[in-house]
Amino acid sequence: MMLRVNPALLDLVGHLYAKRSQAADITLKSFAPGELLLSQGAVTTRVLVLRSGICKCFFSEENGKDYILEFMSEGEIFGEIEAIRGSDCLCNVAAVTDTTAYQLSLPMFHTLLRENNSFSKLILEELAERLVNTSSRASFQQLYTIQHGLARLLDLQKRQNVKLTKEDMAAYLGITLRSLNRLLRVEEGNI
Repeated sequence: MMLRVNPALLDLVGHLYAKRSQAADITLKSFAPGELLLSQGAVTTRVLVLRSGICKCFFSEENGKDYILEFMSEGEIFGEIEAIRGSDCLCNVAAVTDTTAYQLSLPMFHTLLRENNSFSKLILEELAERLVNTSSRASFQQLYTIQHGLARLLDLQKRQNVKLTKEDMAAYLGITLRSLNRLLRVEEGNI
């Protein structure tokens, strides 16, 4: 697992926030752990760029199960695909830790895409990076065991000093909580 960050986009949006001319176009909002930043199926009203904290991006399936696509942090953007396509939110985004995010109005986002070459380039690079990461993760899941994925996830938690719930770990690995518990028992036996 990789914790995604985008320092270049964070710097650009932070600069825009500092010199904003209309307070309604770009605001800063705090979110508590577990709070939704975006809700799957809801109308998109803003684009968010994480200033601090860790969020999870996940699908909630009809069977009541969640599947976590990625964990994201500083500088990562949410809602841009929906804003570009004019569609409802494709997935949920929830805070894992205390989080702050810049909120860009849709008119401001579209103006930046049209008129700010640096912003447009960063968005294109972000979308390309997501395609690469999605392909890499799909091949990783086909080529490596779940145990290997769990070991990487546990290592990331330790390096980032973040504690994920067992439910989030299972949802990220695409397995049941029961299977995760079995794997964790085996992992503990190897330590």
